[in-house]
Amino acid sequence: MAEVHVLDHPLISDKLARMRRKDTRPQEFRLLLKEISLLMGYEVTRDFSTKQVKIETPICEGTFPMLAENFFTIVPILRAGIGMVDGLLELMPFAHVGHIGLYRDEETHKPVEYYYKMPEGVENSEIIVVDPMLATGGSAADAISSLKKRGCKKIRLMNLVAAPEGIAAVQETHPDIDIYVAAIDEKLNEAAYIVPGLGDAGDRIFGTK
Repeated sequence: MAEVHVLDHPLISDKLARMRRKDTRPQEFRLLLKEISLLMGYEVTRDFSTKQVKIETPICEGTFPMLAENFFTIVPILRAGIGMVDGLLELMPFAHVGHIGLYRDEETHKPVEYYYKMPEGVENSEIIVVDPMLATGGSAADAISSLKKRGCKKIRLMNLVAAPEGIAAVQETHPDIDIYVAAIDEKLNEAAYIVPGLGDAGDRIFGTK
């Protein structure tokens, strides 16, 4: 079973608490989400492999570690996942960005993929799937399945707030996927919202209802 990493750094916890406030306006909410995504990115990418490279400094030649790979892809789950992209791109401006859009058919309850756009060769990329909320886990599990179906293997999942039910659902479907979160909350309520959570992340990012 892959690991669940709780990134409870004091700066992350403080910014998340500010996001939870019901009176936090969309502009501040978006900025905090960007900042948390950047901070989380340091830990999410901690085990990226490096190689030793010879470099000529102004003083002399030396050998130093640099990233061994040069193909990284950030994949937001539409629509709320878009809010986490800018922070990660600030950390990794060389990364590509793909998008996955999913909804569940009301009659069959099966996932319907309405949008899938990835950079060419994404199956060889290190992939970070992002979505602020891991509630039931259905969208995350379906997005990961969609990527795997197309040959992607190096995938990790990054969420802001998770419910235990969502973590369990992803682990059941994808026991090989590491999950990175800023907080694990208490539970889901009857409407499948995370408690205490922070409400609907998409609505709070974009100022919709």
